Amino acid sequence: MTEDGSTNDSWVRTVRLAFTSDSVPEVRRVFTEDLAGSLVPIEVIEETETVVSELVANALLHGRPLPDGTIRVHWKVRPPRIEIEVSDGGGERSPQPKPQTPWANSGRGLRIVRSLAHEWGVADEDSRTTVWAAMGGPSRRRV
Repeated sequence: MTEDGSTNDSWVRTVRLAFTSDSVPEVRRVFTEDLAGSLVPIEVIEETETVVSELVANALLHGRPLPDGTIRVHWKVRPPRIEIEVSDGGGERSPQPKPQTPWANSGRGLRIVRSLAHEWGVADEDSRTTVWAAMGGPSRRRV
């Protein structure tokens, strides 16, 4: 067991990101560095990288910052699974996939998440919205 309570094949990370568009490439970089050399299949890592990017971009576009001015991104790694959560300060509506429109320039984020994730969901609580996704298998979390 390591100092933070994780084992070599499972661990948990939480990062706080500025509420700016620079956070999308930053979270991709931090996430992929954290998973490099892990026991998680590369396909799951790549799909999760896409999902976390979409969730952070959606939080920036539709949500508000948390009280400290950030977005919280949290992941649990238990090979072959990854559970990812992105929390913001909430928005006007609870996140949900938009209907498919072939000519729209945007609005595909949660449809992408839905297509890649084994399961996903939204938890609205105390001025915070958390969108979570289970990648590579079912979640241990039930909302």
